[in-house]
Amino acid sequence: MANPGYGKRTASDQHPRTAQDFDHLPPREAAVAAYIDRLPDGADISVKTLAKVLPYGQCALRTALNRLQTAGNLRRGSEHVTGTGSARWVTRTWFSRTPRDDAWWAGFASGDVPDDAPPPKRPARCRAYILLAALGRTAPALSLSAADCAALEPLAALWFDRGASEAELLHALTEGLPTPVHRAAGLVRTRLTGKLPPERAPRPPLRILECGKCGAPGRPETLPGGECTQCRGVPARRPAPLTPDQVRSRAAEARAAASRRPERTGKLKDYAR
Repeated sequence: MANPGYGKRTASDQHPRTAQDFDHLPPREAAVAAYIDRLPDGADISVKTLAKVLPYGQCALRTALNRLQTAGNLRRGSEHVTGTGSARWVTRTWFSRTPRDDAWWAGFASGDVPDDAPPPKRPARCRAYILLAALGRTAPALSLSAADCAALEPLAALWFDRGASEAELLHALTEGLPTPVHRAAGLVRTRLTGKLPPERAPRPPLRILECGKCGAPGRPETLPGGECTQCRGVPARRPAPLTPDQVRSRAAEARAAASRRPERTGKLKDYAR
């Protein structure tokens, strides 16, 4: 298995396996694709690891992966980790048994294509009971009995059904406790009911596709076949020269922006004093 954030990620909405899945590929690429297809998510599919188990060298495997990308079976990029409360991005290598065109991968990157189901978690009620039972470790004044946990479990489970995390629920229950707490179960019930978050609409995943050769990020429409224009040998388009009217307009905008700068600088000086 690869390090967290790396390795194979199965793309969504694939057709069932058949004996003709990789007939569109040359024999070597078809063999590599069939091997990757059988690996679990998170498996290391770097050329060094594949070379240890497949009868091909690293250069041949690198070429094979690039051809899988061109054929629409593979894409590389980055994805934002949701639910962590941080702006952390991880590297992804998405594999699709079913070959996809550039338009499909563009929709996948923008979240228009349904993503795979999230990994199985404990049922909401089970998570709720465990959190309530351990509540006294974080806030001893809120220690609950087994009967209290069972009675409050449906209310806490509703938080998880609405997308709240354990940290959010724990913060809502333990922040700013009165001293002393006379009835822990009653206080927990009041907070579970009064602070219940609204239902949240699911957010599409944040993904960025990258060039399979140089790793440069770009919009999906600028990466046909998973490669940027430079790696495909396409000369970059130079912007059209500005007309005299455009030059005067931009110069006026620059002068206007410069005229507002002294006021902002003065505020910064006053703040420095």
